[in-house]
Amino acid sequence: MVFQERKSGILLHPTSLPSPFGIGDFGADAYRFVDTLELAGQTLWQILPLCPIGYGNSPYQSISAFAGNILLISPQLLCEAGLLTEADLQNLPHFDKELVDYEAAANWKLPLFKKAYAAFCEQPDSQLQQDFAAYCEKEADWLDDFALYVVLRAHFQAEHTAQPQSEDWKTFCAESADILTEDEQLDYFAAASWVTWPRALRKRNAQTLRKWTRLLEKEIEEEKFYQFLFATQWQKLKAYANAHGVEIIGDAPIFVAYDSADVWANQKLFQLDSKGFPTVVAGVPPDYFCAEGQLWGNPLYDWKAHQKTQFAWWTSRIQKALKDVDYLRIDHFRAFESYWEIPFGAPNAVKGEWKKGPGMTFFQTLQKKLGNLPLIAEDLGIITDEVRALRAEAGLPGMRILQFAFGNDKNNAYLPHSCDYNSIMYSGTHDNDTTIGWYATATEAEKDHYRRYLNVDGHDVAWDFIRMAISSPAAVSIVPLQDVLNLDSRHRMNLPGVAGGNWCFRFDWSQWDSGFTKGLYYLSTLFGRYAERPDPYQISDTDETI
Repeated sequence: MVFQERKSGILLHPTSLPSPFGIGDFGADAYRFVDTLELAGQTLWQILPLCPIGYGNSPYQSISAFAGNILLISPQLLCEAGLLTEADLQNLPHFDKELVDYEAAANWKLPLFKKAYAAFCEQPDSQLQQDFAAYCEKEADWLDDFALYVVLRAHFQAEHTAQPQSEDWKTFCAESADILTEDEQLDYFAAASWVTWPRALRKRNAQTLRKWTRLLEKEIEEEKFYQFLFATQWQKLKAYANAHGVEIIGDAPIFVAYDSADVWANQKLFQLDSKGFPTVVAGVPPDYFCAEGQLWGNPLYDWKAHQKTQFAWWTSRIQKALKDVDYLRIDHFRAFESYWEIPFGAPNAVKGEWKKGPGMTFFQTLQKKLGNLPLIAEDLGIITDEVRALRAEAGLPGMRILQFAFGNDKNNAYLPHSCDYNSIMYSGTHDNDTTIGWYATATEAEKDHYRRYLNVDGHDVAWDFIRMAISSPAAVSIVPLQDVLNLDSRHRMNLPGVAGGNWCFRFDWSQWDSGFTKGLYYLSTLFGRYAERPDPYQISDTDETI
């Protein structure tokens, strides 16, 4: 059993935190959020993947399952570390307080990080240099490949832009003519996907890798330094949270992006053809909500190859993730039992088929290597008896979503009275609308069922759902911050199936009322999720920004 006692918490990705720098980061407002959680009697902070963002700014399409998103590095903390000056942070551009503009934030932050690296290089005998060297040695198994991949991709992006009709372009077109359309060829080449690199690099010829590592040594070192800054700032924040009674629930997407350091460095672990292209890709089949299914496009694992290595790559991935968080949610858990396999190049997910995953062998191997693990199964979607049996045998808590609970079925598995202890009850997740948004578009049957279930009139639906989640039998309850703040659909984090405009939600402290702190504290103590203090905090009625 992962959770031995009842807990509650809030879902908020760090990018959504207030910050003067266009995107949330690991600076002062992150510490303030931890303090607020403590005051509110919340002992869990759930986040999305911390890895670099990918297509559409999604943290679920990352170039690495191991690296961190360096846009979360706090410039203010770099000042405190002596790597930047206060003058460097002056003349800030105007940033939207409600939405992350990833491009604008990157355009402002990345030059600052270069300044920080230059300052670091001028301190050859410092403790920071020693700490950096120790970090590089400790994380070398993934860091060396990641940094080389990032630098190579940037190098070839510049080269492909400068020489669009080069010999590399002609070679790539010849090799991919029967696989990609002309538009796809242009996209792959412009992005400098690793499959467009010279053959010796694609195939990871050892001599060629050494040659390019020497040629790009300075740039590689710089990329490693950014990962060091990310890790240093995050670990300090996590330690602070833990010291204040707040644990972190992280998130591991089951699949990785094709154009990633993971696939390039571990090609034998994926179902690729001799040229490096996927033969099959991931997705989910057609259902009530989507007649064509969902075509995610991630390359699928060669599970037999993974099993031959005793799941070494996965072991390293889980081990690394659990250094960064206290609990880890495994996204799309059902794929360990069976996954939807779609031919590469298919226009949609209709012509796929179910294939068997590694099943309990995977979890038994992890347990043998790493011991009992604090994992959480994201068991949403098409869930069969076999998937339920696998989750039960693995002993992992599953997820229950209140927004899916109401309608005509009085014993719906997501209703609180149908929920067992080994579960996590959510009002909604990052993929759901806010609860106020859900109510605005729910069917009359759903609205009526919810109102009668709680004997309410529906005027305070978000906090009705918060109370339901916290009072439920589930070991853990989690609510998105948007529901605490009573926000509508304009503030949702993600709309699945829509490519643009997602992952941008931000909040401001002016939206936080002291009543929210009191309300969460009251509910969590009332329903046994937080031990009431002998001398609880006395929060002033006039304090609106705890």
